[in-house]
Order: sequence, then structure tokens, then C-alpha cells
Amino acid sequence: MSNSARPMKSFKSSGLKGEITIPGDKSISHRSIMLGSLAVGRTTVKGLLEGEDVLSTAAAFRAMGATIEKHQDGSWTVDGVGLGGLQEPEDVLDMGNSGTSARLILGIMASHNISACLTGDGSLRKRPMKRVTDPLGTMGAEFHCRSGERLPLYIKGAQDVLPIEYELPMASAQVKSAVLLAGLNARGKTTVIENKPTRDHTERMLTHFGGEIAVEPMENGGNRITVTGQPELTAADLIVPSDPSSSAFPMVAALLTEGSEIQMPNIGLNETRTGLFTTLREMGGEVIIENERIAGGEPVGDITVRSSNLKGIVVPPERAPSMIDEYPVLAVAAAFAEGKTEMRGVEELRVKESDRLSAVVAGLRANGVEVEEGEDWMVVHGTGGKIPGGGMVECFHDHRMAMSFLIMGLVSEQPVTVEDGSPIETSFPIFRDLMTGLGAKIEDA
Repeated sequence: MSNSARPMKSFKSSGLKGEITIPGDKSISHRSIMLGSLAVGRTTVKGLLEGEDVLSTAAAFRAMGATIEKHQDGSWTVDGVGLGGLQEPEDVLDMGNSGTSARLILGIMASHNISACLTGDGSLRKRPMKRVTDPLGTMGAEFHCRSGERLPLYIKGAQDVLPIEYELPMASAQVKSAVLLAGLNARGKTTVIENKPTRDHTERMLTHFGGEIAVEPMENGGNRITVTGQPELTAADLIVPSDPSSSAFPMVAALLTEGSEIQMPNIGLNETRTGLFTTLREMGGEVIIENERIAGGEPVGDITVRSSNLKGIVVPPERAPSMIDEYPVLAVAAAFAEGKTEMRGVEELRVKESDRLSAVVAGLRANGVEVEEGEDWMVVHGTGGKIPGGGMVECFHDHRMAMSFLIMGLVSEQPVTVEDGSPIETSFPIFRDLMTGLGAKIEDA
């Protein structure tokens, strides 16, 4: 445990009740700053997530010439420099803990004739960047970095970026987005082929800002996505929906905690993000979605969740891309369910903020839950409603690990302690206040 770690502990609770406003979607918040910076004119953004990850993105684009400000009413404005107008930053760009910031910014910088050095915190410096530097290198960018293609990393953008056709070797919205964003400044058309659908926030937002993008469904269920280079991106105001990934934590807490009923308005319902909602319903969870509508190009709705008796299921591997960030909290729900829950096709968990697969397995075992693990799968043997708890969980600087196991403590017989809750600030800074407002008991340890 580092000297700056902030241990936190959660205790058995009951009857979570109330209406809560979940912070803005992190993926959409990142992209609103990025594309607003590349557009001509002023973009006003309402509902922006103000976690550390998004603030790192804002700081990076300020350093490259965009004017980004927060106003008294909570809205943000981004005065863009226009496509191709980014300036070379005078200092190292620190991406903090954000893999999305690092990979998408590399895509944007790859098509600008500027040089920069990117770094991040200890966790981000362990994450693989080769998955984006390989395709971006074929487009003309140059990279110099540590062994394993990790940060700190030096990039020299291409003077005349080349359009490419690239087939993703893995299901990754970050890699797809990096290539498409690089293609924005190329002469001609850049195509990405994804054999499994991934988050399409970049495609939707490019359209919102006036980009020309075509999505062609393929017979195997994937997509062929083509962006036409050198469009005139125009400022476009938007409202960021509430983050479905963040909503997963109070959602699971309410499902598992006896006598609970909570309401969460304006949750993003992009079908590339709602795999957990589908899975929890299949397990018997009462997750009610109402008032579905479109806001800022994204589907949203209001969600009510009531405590439910869950049963174990087999989660199909093809669902993994639509809920890859939610497997840690799903594992908590599975631990409480009756019967076993099988999760397969989840190898991407090994290259997140931590090796989430091994970390989740260790956390479950530390709290008395039986679990099996393979290279790309996990089977949780549900306790049928009684989780022993009492364990200390190492989070490896991973915000989702910390929040997931604090949720476990709300339904465990003994309190659950996470060795460091400070990374929660990166994505969900009001998590603890929001949960305690519902009636949960979470304290510093």
C-alpha cells in the first residue's frame, strides 16, 4: 500500500432508496472535448463528467491551443482550433490514469505535424500502446517508447498522413477511434473493420460535428466503418447523458440490498454499452427502463431498480464488448446469486487499468466466494444470498475494482475493505456521497 493510498470500508446495509443523478458519460465527455477542440467555433457542453480522466483530456487540448473553460452554471465551452490547427505542446502531456485519453489523443496527434511526449500514472504506464502505434505508424506517424510500447512515449505526427484500411485484431473501441480520428486529417478515406461491434460514440459524435462517416454492417455481425478525411468540423452543442458504466454500481447495490428501490434518470442507453442491463435482467433483476428518447445523438432513458433474487446464468461471449467495464461489478452480483455464473470471452479484462480478471478473482476469494479462472473466462459460484466478506481487496489503482468491492461490502456478512479508494476520483468523484445518500454505509478505513 502506498503512502498516498486511501483505504475504504463498506458495511452491510439495507433499504437503499431515492433518486440519484449519475455523472456524465466518461466516453462521451472525452470525445466532446476532443472533437470540440478540432471543430471551428464554440461548442457548449452540458453534463460533462468532471473526473480526473476527463480533466486530463481537457488539460492536454488546452496545451495544444484549444480554449476550454467551465462556467458558473456548470456548463463547459470549447473554442476549437479547427482540424489540423493543433499546436505543439510546450511540456509533457500527463494523461493520468486514462487509457482513453492516451490512445485517442495519439490518433489525433498522428495526423498533425507536431511532436509531443505523453506519460501517465503508474497504472497507465503499464498498459499496452502497441495496439494503436502499429496502425498509426502505417499512416506515417513515428513513435519512440519503452519496451512493450508503453508510456512514456514520444510521437512525431505525420506531415502528410496516409489513409488506410485496418482490420482490428481485437474488439477495441479505443483502437477503432484512434484510427478513425487519425483518418480525419488524411486525404481520402480511412476504413476500420471490426468483426465484433464496439462502442460507437466516436462515429455518432463525428456525425454530430459534421464529419462524413459511413457504417456498413457485415454478415458476421461486425461493421466496416469509413471516414472521409479533411471535413470542415463545425462546433455543435451537446448534452452528455449519464454514464451507464457508473450507473452499474448503484444498480447492483439496489438489486442485492433487501428493500431497495432507486431511480436514475437520463442514463445512456447506447446498445454498445448496455450488456450489463440485459445480463442483470436475465438473472432475474428488476431493472425497468422508461421514457426512452434521443439526446445529443445518443439514446437515453430513465431507470428504476428494485431489490431482486438473482440466479446464475451463462453470459454469452459475444456480449463482452458491450459490458467489458462492468464485469467486476457483475462478478459481485454473481457472488450473491443462486447457482453459478459463467463469463467467457473476457480476455480484454487482462489489459485494463489492472489485470481485472485476476484481480476480481483474488477479491472474491478474499471474501469467501468460490470462483474459477481461465485465460479468458471466469466462473463465479453464487452463495445464494450470503457472502462471508471480511476481506481486504487490492485494487491495483483501478477505480472499478474499488467501487465493485465496496458494493460487495453492502451485502456481506462482514465488512469489506479496499486498500485504496482514491482512484474512484478518476471516473466517479461523487460515488461515496451518492451511495451514502441512498443509505449505504461506506467509511474511510
